[in-house]
Amino acid sequence: MAVEVTWWGHATCTVEDSGTRVLTDPLFARRLAHLRRRRGAVPTEEAARADAVLVSHLHSDHLHLPSLARLAPGTRVVVPRGAPRAVPGLRRLAKGLRLTEVAAGEEVKVGPLVVRAVPARHDGRRLPVGRERAPALGYVVAGEARTYFAGDTGLFDAMAEAVGAVDVALLPVGGWGPFLGPGHLDARRAAEALAALGPGAAVPVHYGTYWPIGMDGVRPHEFHSPGEEFVRHAARLAPGTVVHRLEHGQSVRPEVGR
Repeated sequence: MAVEVTWWGHATCTVEDSGTRVLTDPLFARRLAHLRRRRGAVPTEEAARADAVLVSHLHSDHLHLPSLARLAPGTRVVVPRGAPRAVPGLRRLAKGLRLTEVAAGEEVKVGPLVVRAVPARHDGRRLPVGRERAPALGYVVAGEARTYFAGDTGLFDAMAEAVGAVDVALLPVGGWGPFLGPGHLDARRAAEALAALGPGAAVPVHYGTYWPIGMDGVRPHEFHSPGEEFVRHAARLAPGTVVHRLEHGQSVRPEVGR
């Protein structure tokens, strides 16, 4: 087994490679502000077990302080450079966690793995006001396989060059509301990204989990259908990639080659 991927919902995944567990953007909440979890149980304590955590950007559905507080003391948390300065609560958590700040192009060793930060095209501000103090990132986790976690991103011309060769891609294909703003991938654009990246396997994430309270009847297909739409678009645009559409809490061991 080269790598095992578990999708817990939204952008939260566990990537297990070479006996090391890496957790992405942990969000273990039934409700977050105006959002509620509409599908999948809140992940169990098993999901919070990790050797390292990767935080892609500062939005509260990706950098969620109560979820980070559930991590074991001493867990390494990799964040965009500038995140502790921009989010005071993160500085308080740093007393029990090991924060590592990175910029695009920098690498961090996690046991036998090498985690490389890569650029993302997304608004990295903590709130929709003020200046961006910590640009959004994606990450490539390299061990027996190379797994790309995109975080939140839109398409950009240099994506394939910046990310490099990967075996597995964890790509966002939707959102948490009826409309996607700039700096996001929908199912079709995610398939276009897949065609550019050319991995052997892909897992769609960031859809079908959270939705605004009171808006269940507003464009419900944007909640339910992105995963299936991504499978369909990927079959046409990236036929060489095997897409694994997971249910919440489900795991897959993609067949990958180096």
